[in-house]
Amino acid sequence: MRKNLLALFLVFTFIAPFSAFGQMVTKKNSPAMKAAQEITAKQLSDYLYFVASDAMEGRDTPSRGLDVTAEFIKMNLSRWGFKPAGDNGTFFQKFALRRESIDTSATKLIVENTEFALNEDYFRLSGNAATGNVPLIFGGDGWMVKSKNIDALSGVDVKGKIVVVAGNRPDFSQQFMIPPPVGVTEADLKGTRGTDWADSVRNAQEKGAAGVIVIAPAQLMGFWEQAKQFLGRGSMYPEKLRADNVQAPNPMPVMLASPKVSNALYGATLPTSAGDLNKTGSLSAKSKIEILMTQNVVAIWEGSDKILKNEMVAIGAHYDHVGVNPNARGEDKIWNGADDDGSGTVAVLSIAEALAKSKVKPKRSILFVWHAGEEKGLWGSEYFTKFPTVDLSKVVTMLNIDMIGRSKKDGDTNPRNKELSGPNEIYVIGSKMMSTQLGEVTANVNNSYLKLNYNYKYDDPKDPNRFFFRSDHFHYAKNNIPIVFWFDGEHEDYHGAGDHPDKIDYVKMEKITRTIFLTMWEIADTKIRPAVDKQLPKELTNR
Repeated sequence: MRKNLLALFLVFTFIAPFSAFGQMVTKKNSPAMKAAQEITAKQLSDYLYFVASDAMEGRDTPSRGLDVTAEFIKMNLSRWGFKPAGDNGTFFQKFALRRESIDTSATKLIVENTEFALNEDYFRLSGNAATGNVPLIFGGDGWMVKSKNIDALSGVDVKGKIVVVAGNRPDFSQQFMIPPPVGVTEADLKGTRGTDWADSVRNAQEKGAAGVIVIAPAQLMGFWEQAKQFLGRGSMYPEKLRADNVQAPNPMPVMLASPKVSNALYGATLPTSAGDLNKTGSLSAKSKIEILMTQNVVAIWEGSDKILKNEMVAIGAHYDHVGVNPNARGEDKIWNGADDDGSGTVAVLSIAEALAKSKVKPKRSILFVWHAGEEKGLWGSEYFTKFPTVDLSKVVTMLNIDMIGRSKKDGDTNPRNKELSGPNEIYVIGSKMMSTQLGEVTANVNNSYLKLNYNYKYDDPKDPNRFFFRSDHFHYAKNNIPIVFWFDGEHEDYHGAGDHPDKIDYVKMEKITRTIFLTMWEIADTKIRPAVDKQLPKELTNR
């Protein structure tokens, strides 16, 4: 009898807390359920029609529209009584962006007194210098690999001259650098950069070249117009994030040239060996540096338990999109980003409002973060997790909402909507990948409430789409914080001008937002924080 009593004691002590997940918050008259009813399709629609309006100009990072959206979020948080959790007692965590733009008047490519058109005949890849009028040297693919006894520039004097390298092989990389020579593998290139090998630009630079012209391959010419969108406007990155990683700028001018330039250099036939082209030319490149500011929006709703309130459940979304495309076909030049990620932005805002209206608080505190710059490379979440305004060790879970507003209609045969989730369906990513306990909480809350179709198709580090690695939760996961990511799937308007608020399924969005709200509350009230107990992808362990 004692043995049986001991067994029962162990069951209720260790098993019961887990089996109870999703049972308390979804009770009909629980404070959490009452609060969840405050989240409505009408409320979500009202907020989204503002956030995804043309007045916000696509919420690019940085932009006036993004700043206005941040002020709108801040205004509501302030009037609802949230605690600022950004910099210096504010709702904003500011971070600087270093933008390098091209000085078009001082950037030139000239061959034999013929000047070519910047961003039409060629693009500036890098550099801040002028060569003067100097000899032009053909350098093949330009590579040097000591272990293979390969050096395309061997025996050719390139010092003080412009080296022309050919990018006409099929494996020409997306980064517009010349690929390794035929017969050279990645294994051959292991080790410290430059000790055994040098790519075309580096090899030319180390041999004293004054500049480099990279001839674009034929397959790239089909995307020449699209290349203008990013090569034609310079570069930008968060200064504090990249300061330790960015190498000193290469002053040598490097240009990516079209066949119009190559025809002037050597005609239609590619030279068979490196050597003097018997022509002269000049390159000049100049950029302008600007420091611009943007921000994450950060707030805390303090928990009710005097001990557990020191821990936090984080919930977030990225409030940026991709801005305005003046070269877009048709009249619509503004990428409104209603689903991506206006839907997540206003879902998190509605969750905050529901908390503020509730007479009862969850036990743990709730950390709200609206991230900037997700579309540029997860800038905001990387910045927040590297320079947190709160103690990240106290964050027990991160819930990320990125696209929850679209649904596939019956009879939709558009192949671009093939993977779009249905009206009662949503993809759930990460909940089972990192933590058994978190997976149970997430599933149980849903199963005991609205019973959405939780599709775990992408909850796999081997997913070829790599959705787990493509939104803001990734940087929290890198910090050993278990995450859940809700996502409706790619669709015909993904990163397109047609992502408008009138195409959102607000009924679906209401159901998902209420379910996430209850999941958040359940995690906030559990005695034991979700543990990371799964074998993690290498991208999370190699940090």
